[in-house]
Amino acid sequence: MKLWVFTCSDSPFEHWLDGYEERFDAWEDGGVQGLAVGRMTFLQADGSTIPAWSPDPKVYEALGAEVPEQRPRDLTKEKKLHAMLDDAAKRGWRLLVFAGGGPTAHVQDQMNAFPQVHGIIVDGPGENHYELAFHHGGELLEVRPGEAARFDQIGAEIDRIQRGINHMRERLHNLTPELVRYHADGGMLGAMLLFDVNEDVLYWLRKRQERSRFDWQYMRQQVDAVDRKVELGGIPRAAAWSSLTGQNYCQMAEYFDYVFPKHYFWHRGMDGMYGTISRWVKRLRKWNPSLSEAECFAVVKALLGIELPGVNSLMDMEMGFPDEFFSRVVYNETRRALAAIGDPDKVIAWVSTGRRPHGGDPMQARDLYGILTASREAGLKRFLYHPEPDFGAAEWTIISSMCGNQWDEDAGGYWPTETDKPGFWDGGREAPEEGRI
Repeated sequence: MKLWVFTCSDSPFEHWLDGYEERFDAWEDGGVQGLAVGRMTFLQADGSTIPAWSPDPKVYEALGAEVPEQRPRDLTKEKKLHAMLDDAAKRGWRLLVFAGGGPTAHVQDQMNAFPQVHGIIVDGPGENHYELAFHHGGELLEVRPGEAARFDQIGAEIDRIQRGINHMRERLHNLTPELVRYHADGGMLGAMLLFDVNEDVLYWLRKRQERSRFDWQYMRQQVDAVDRKVELGGIPRAAAWSSLTGQNYCQMAEYFDYVFPKHYFWHRGMDGMYGTISRWVKRLRKWNPSLSEAECFAVVKALLGIELPGVNSLMDMEMGFPDEFFSRVVYNETRRALAAIGDPDKVIAWVSTGRRPHGGDPMQARDLYGILTASREAGLKRFLYHPEPDFGAAEWTIISSMCGNQWDEDAGGYWPTETDKPGFWDGGREAPEEGRI
């Protein structure tokens, strides 16, 4: 498979600026062909950030937009950043700026400032919340602060949306073992009866999807108004959650040059599939004490179609990921994304294994191999790996072996910083010649 790498996110950009030549040489040998870079900010001593470029007032004035306030600059870091981007561009890598969206003036200004890049990536475009419990700043069954105005943009009836939410909340508080056992395995019609789906619930779900599409149209219009071609990428939730988030993959292909489905499967933290399902089950049991854990899992399956192999209880989730999880769940998630988008060259799975910034239980190297192998067998051609803040040795060994030339673990050359080098624990003593690896 072809490989992209995400450099930055919530780790300081400064981590990547020094030693990029050696790093990029190793990455190129290991198969890297593209980078997502950004957020385009630099970290200051007091923990605050400043932009990685100086906004051009003329761009904003020409487009009738408000000129951003001038901020302090770090010219030394700006020079290093441009040198790093120039190096990547010379290698023929595709370069997209993460979190680079916004009004046309902002996109135009950023594209002018960074001529090396080919476009921007928007994280969670048009996303509606999908966690049943309050988590990551929100929950499914609410109109969050500021959302009413967004629904107004598409002419939605807020009162009717709220009625749909209230109806679903009431039903999810009043499930019984008998209802679950009778309806959960009854297909679409059985699920509609299980959740007592009425016209207001359907209206709420439909408007969530319409609002997502409205946001995508706006994003596409803004980048198309820039005076050069700007590629647009979006990072939606996994296909498993898309019916709740409103991110209909079949519609996304019209607006995005690249779709990066989130292959996030870890437990706990935020955003991982195991963690989210666990929270759903816990909340359903809290609302419906008569339900067993297995029955709560059946409710999740009825609503979302998700069934975790070998998992019938919360304790089962502590045992890690069986082989069937990758061959069935990851495989199916990948196939669904590819089928919906319709063009495999547009689909780039956004792969991470927990850790920072998501705070999930770290997935092992075997799990990463399972994700990538199942995705490849499903037809995926490209993926982006999100190392935070950097690769570990096992991760880079697996990825490089699958995408390019396997890393040789030369401690005198490139070494992923998330793994200590050989000799780190030697107390400064030099190994004898015959004792060296």
